[in-house]
Amino acid sequence: MSLSLIVVLLLTLVAEFANGLTDAPNAIAAVISTRVLTPIRAVFMAATMNLVGALTTGTAVAATIGTGIVRPEAIGLHTVAATLLAIITWTTLAWRLGLPTSETHEMLAGLAGAGLAAAGTSVLLWAGWQKVLIGLALSTVFGSLSGFLLMSLIYALFRRASSSYAKKVFGRLQLISSSFLAFSHGSNDGQKFMGIFALALVLGGVLPEFRVPVWVILLCGLVMGLGTMFGGWRIIKTMGFRITRLEPPNGFAAESSASLAILLASSFGIPLSTTHTINMAIVGVGSTRRFSAVRWGTTRQIVIAWILTFPGCAVLGYVFALLLEPLLG
Repeated sequence: MSLSLIVVLLLTLVAEFANGLTDAPNAIAAVISTRVLTPIRAVFMAATMNLVGALTTGTAVAATIGTGIVRPEAIGLHTVAATLLAIITWTTLAWRLGLPTSETHEMLAGLAGAGLAAAGTSVLLWAGWQKVLIGLALSTVFGSLSGFLLMSLIYALFRRASSSYAKKVFGRLQLISSSFLAFSHGSNDGQKFMGIFALALVLGGVLPEFRVPVWVILLCGLVMGLGTMFGGWRIIKTMGFRITRLEPPNGFAAESSASLAILLASSFGIPLSTTHTINMAIVGVGSTRRFSAVRWGTTRQIVIAWILTFPGCAVLGYVFALLLEPLLG
């Protein structure tokens, strides 16, 4: 391995750790806020199911990231390094502010910006960006609508049940739905940095063609779990407590809706934002009580952060690529 490749691989692991700080906590925010699981047990469950999801659901999303967004033959290690620095910079800022940011969109925007700096507009692959647009629709429209509909169905079926009975039943069911969400997170979001890691190995000459070795899956999954364990609480507080009040039935509906959307995307190799999906599912669930049940001030801050992510990370990726080209190009 060259020194340039080692630097890029280390940056990938740092970015994966940052992903654990701000993105992986999305999978356990609801189950902690409803007090079905303690934070320590929830983190252990999420780390385990994330890894299982990444190991057992193929590598279609990793392939989309590694070969479908920009032309691999037109970029170099400095392009990947610039993408990772854009992710790390933006994620750290969002984490300091306690905002759940989308590493998916950071990665896509940073890779596009760095690719443009390296080879111009011809580097972008439209087929991959079509999947990105589909992922946006799934995370926002499907996430919120399915959350609203499922919660409405639960209210209709359990309208005569006592509050204590509903909490007991859905407290048990939420153990399943939170595990399901962590599994689906691993099937999609967990694969993205594995795709970047494998892409760097190809560009560095270690792999003759793009594939994701099992040791890469295990390494990235472990690092992401450590990030969640050491710093995920800031995002958990925003997701689980500041958007709307969640009880076990609400948590079950939000987690189940988000999981279905994420697994659907993973099966087609669509990179989808777990942050967007679970956030919009929580908003949809909260809206079933009344419109004002959602804290729209917090939601507006999150949405603004999402909107700024694409241009912000694209610019960062572009600038970092220009700076790194003399060193790693």
